Amino acid sequence: MDRIMDWGVTVILWFQQFSPTLDLPFIAFTLLGEERFFMLLLPFLYWCVDRRAGMRLAVLFLSSAYLNAAVKTLAGQPRPFDFDPRVRALYPAGGAGFPSGHTQSAVVVWGYLASSFRRPWLWVAAGLLLIFVPLSRIYLGVHFPTDLLGGYVLGIVLLLLYLRVEPLVEGWLKRKGLFAQGAAAVALPGLLLLLAPTDHRHGITTASALMGMSLGFALEKRWVRFDSGGTLRKRALRFLAGMALLMPLAWVLETVSSGVEPSNLLRFLRYVLLGLATTAGMPWLFLRLRLADKRHLDS
Repeated sequence: MDRIMDWGVTVILWFQQFSPTLDLPFIAFTLLGEERFFMLLLPFLYWCVDRRAGMRLAVLFLSSAYLNAAVKTLAGQPRPFDFDPRVRALYPAGGAGFPSGHTQSAVVVWGYLASSFRRPWLWVAAGLLLIFVPLSRIYLGVHFPTDLLGGYVLGIVLLLLYLRVEPLVEGWLKRKGLFAQGAAAVALPGLLLLLAPTDHRHGITTASALMGMSLGFALEKRWVRFDSGGTLRKRALRFLAGMALLMPLAWVLETVSSGVEPSNLLRFLRYVLLGLATTAGMPWLFLRLRLADKRHLDS
């Protein structure tokens, strides 16, 4: 393993000879693979572009983030700058390195969007991001090439599995009532919560958010039924209004629960509430503010 890591260091040092000239472009690419960026992209897609695609991608993304955190914990591989002091960390990163979360997220998010919307420009954009987001992690000194390989493999397997299984599961849930849909929304994330180590905050966060968002999807479909279409003005106002309310809510919940025990229970409640607010609360508000129209019951 040390031989493989030594080779990885050689690759990283070759890329870092171009620093600081290429620092800003590669930091920009890395930001497009950050979970914070996807936390803006997912509500935008759900509220303003295509409700169903946003719903499906949210489930896929959170499941992928949980899986990545679990494999990182099991593998326990160091970051390049921890392994060899010659490697400079040009961007902050912590925890284990294998597999690359940025790479895995790029595969599932951009791969799903390209395969769902099937626009030529989106395929090109996805292809470029699938190259340069992972490459930025090597340049910035926070991942070995093998970390990228692990992220690619996990991301591709999960994406292909999801594209095949998700329509079958959605069709089954559609035939069931609200109770069955709510039970399913609680059962799988609940299992993930039970499997997550008590000291692993990321696993608890993603599983809790998945539970809250899944419950919100079921409630929205039954009682809210907002339409994610409309004029560009309405779509822009929905996103601005939603984020203007959601971000302070996240800050308040984090401030109130910070340093308070039991921390894991409060983290669970915080992210369940945020998930519910994102997927059901904000759409309900959009209807009240006349920023969205109501869709037909069967759509």
